[in-house]
Amino acid sequence: MKITVDYNEQKTEKKLEIVSAKYLGDYAIRINFQDGTERLIDFKPFLTKALHPSIRKYLDENKFKNFEIKEGNLNWNDYEMIFPIWDLYNGKIDY
Repeated sequence: MKITVDYNEQKTEKKLEIVSAKYLGDYAIRINFQDGTERLIDFKPFLTKALHPSIRKYLDENKFKNFEIKEGNLNWNDYEMIFPIWDLYNGKIDY
């Protein structure tokens, strides 16, 4: 039996990316993905349950709302805090 693979066949799967995010207040962010999906994520439960000081410092709302979209994902302070994009897309983050 001979198995062949056509390496010229192109796959068209798109990478999941965040295209915009808006801080709404009280640790909630509205996130828009490139496929048109929109999620409202409440980060407060995650932050209040965290024990590590590098995460808990984002309970300072001024630090928390200072995120950026980098490489299609939410990023705080040069990857100090970042979440799996599929968790954000599914609208649920856990600690």
